Amino acid sequence: MHEPFEESDWRRGQERLRYEEAFVLQAALAQRRTRAAAQEATARPASDHGALAEFDQALPFTLTQGQRVVGAEIADEIARPRPMQRLLQGEVGSGKTVVALRAMLQVVDAGGQAALLAPTEVLAAQHARTLRSMLGDLAAGGMLGGSPNATRVALLTGSLGAAARKEALLDAASGAAGIVVGTHALLGDKVQFADLGLVVVDEQHRFGVEQRDALRAKARTTPHLLVMTATPIPRTVAMTVFGDLETSSLTEIPAGRSPIATVVVPASNEAWMQRVWSRVREEVDAGHRAYVVCPRIDPDPPDATGKSGEATGATSSDLEDGPDLLDLDGAAEDRPPLRAVLEVAEGLASVPALAGVRIGTLHGRMPPAEKDAAMAAFASGEVPVLVSTTVVEVGVDVPEATVMVVFDADRFGLSQLHQLRGRVGRGSAAGLCLLVSVAEPGSPAAVRVETMAETTDGFRLAEVDLGLRSEGDVLGASQSGRGSSLRLLRVVKDAAVIEDARRDATAVVDDDPELAEHPVLAATIAEQLDPEREEFLERA
Repeated sequence: MHEPFEESDWRRGQERLRYEEAFVLQAALAQRRTRAAAQEATARPASDHGALAEFDQALPFTLTQGQRVVGAEIADEIARPRPMQRLLQGEVGSGKTVVALRAMLQVVDAGGQAALLAPTEVLAAQHARTLRSMLGDLAAGGMLGGSPNATRVALLTGSLGAAARKEALLDAASGAAGIVVGTHALLGDKVQFADLGLVVVDEQHRFGVEQRDALRAKARTTPHLLVMTATPIPRTVAMTVFGDLETSSLTEIPAGRSPIATVVVPASNEAWMQRVWSRVREEVDAGHRAYVVCPRIDPDPPDATGKSGEATGATSSDLEDGPDLLDLDGAAEDRPPLRAVLEVAEGLASVPALAGVRIGTLHGRMPPAEKDAAMAAFASGEVPVLVSTTVVEVGVDVPEATVMVVFDADRFGLSQLHQLRGRVGRGSAAGLCLLVSVAEPGSPAAVRVETMAETTDGFRLAEVDLGLRSEGDVLGASQSGRGSSLRLLRVVKDAAVIEDARRDATAVVDDDPELAEHPVLAATIAEQLDPEREEFLERA
């Protein structure tokens, strides 16, 4: 590599080191798989006459082929005395929640409990409402009108009042709640379960490995694990980052989901921007709802340049529920400041097209009760326009929402834009996503938003996103505060190298699980995947 006599020398050396990177990583993942397989779990076999059978019989729709196949895989694995370790990824609206709920009911039928860990209070509350609505009488365990097979769905978040918290803790500890939904509050020392059999983690990248393990440690035996992500993951990334999990994918969209049109709106075109608000008004007048998403909570200070970094004046609290914004390639120094929730909400109040329309706000600095009130007012139609940060990105389900306006769309990654777009078109009416951009035509930022307008295929967008951005962005380096942990390996270009290394590393670990006969490899894994870096890998 460093003293080549000819070009082929350094190329050969680079290939050798690239393979070594892949091999060390895959050996570490193979060890995790082996250790997990060696643990004992409580088998949770399916019942022909329990809550799951009753739930399936009452379903008002037909499961997709993908939901049936993945459901059968999960049912088979949680019926074994070895812990399931599975990643469930799928398109926005592909029905992951139904698949997860069916797995939870199988565990409940077998005498166990399931815990659903969500990254935000908004999403946790949404999950609890959705599960209760889907279960109906099956969520009324111990109550009048409840089914004989019924259980309860408990919600545990940090903002609960003392009485509600005490009731949720008691339901979890006694086993009265077969399903417990919560945020990081589930990890608290006072939270106990009667018999935790399944842990479902929503949006794995929002949690560290220690947080996930803290919940799993509350079980008597190792619980089964189902990780869900609504961000489709390219195959090479899944092999590299989620290599210790079996992967299932849902690619079909259930029948009845409405189409979503996507249009790029130049922010500098005043006529187009006026038409944006006219379209929002048309949807509101038709009884629908509209999201307006901004990357910031507070406006930029007067001297901000609008570029990523210190010049924007962004603080951790300002972006606490926002994205890791991308640099705008080739941005001019006079780029307009990033749009902010409080500024936009105030400005929309004076837009003629929205005269008389109530406009609400939602962001991460609001107290939980205010967040819930804002979402409830939006869902009911009392406040039909909601100006929000990306706190609405994942899981929020308002079927009447038909329009999504995204400011500074050129600063978001494709996967995040796809998530935001998935918040509309969830009912019978068609959806419209308007991406407001200041990107120069032909720039990488412009390519991102134009690609969004061209396809709604999340798996295709994930591949393009990975190609346009560095592994450091996609694998989470921005979260770790350093460059990508991969020095030479590139997960798109080097898929063949990763597959070879995975096969070879698996063979070595199968033969020598603790690497007793491979001390140099064991030492290299310990050095390169220290606890901090291993957690960084988990959070990718």
